Amino acid sequence: MEKDYLNQVKRFYSKYKRLPSFREMKTIFGLASTNAVSWIVHKWIQQGLMQMENKRLSPTAQFFRLPLLGVIKAGTPTSEEQEMYESVSLDEYLVGNPGFTYLLRVSGDSMIEEGINPDDLVIIDKKREPKNGDVVAACVDGEWTIKYYKNDNGSVYLMPANIKYKPILPNNSLNIGGVVVSVIRKYY
Repeated sequence: MEKDYLNQVKRFYSKYKRLPSFREMKTIFGLASTNAVSWIVHKWIQQGLMQMENKRLSPTAQFFRLPLLGVIKAGTPTSEEQEMYESVSLDEYLVGNPGFTYLLRVSGDSMIEEGINPDDLVIIDKKREPKNGDVVAACVDGEWTIKYYKNDNGSVYLMPANIKYKPILPNNSLNIGGVVVSVIRKYY
């Protein structure tokens, strides 16, 4: 029942981009008093799902965690029942250095053989030092691009992941804006 209440609050948050008030929760849950809501919310605060900030209820990172139900084979189908193993916060999973991480939307098809398509989002970690073969966001002669980082005995250049494009050698400058650590794609 309590899990059902939390799912209702998450749906409300998704729609209105805020948590419902205690009075709104009373109506949503079909409860008779705000004391019952207060008891439920207090448990969520103890579980780390919510917190009080300036006398207002706000969600924590834990609130946004998604259930990790297990492992699924990409080969032969399995009949195993899926059980909830844990929950995962996408922020914590995808973002290793929060103060040094940013998103970029991809345009163009020069990295399609790496599985990076137009309109994908890439998560860039600007603190990470690029290694040979890393995908990087780089500014080459004043133009930004995403490519493989290549270093051949001190000669640094960028390599596309599409045979239609040629390697990029800088004429004047090459600045690395960060290393791509994740790609996010929406299917719908």
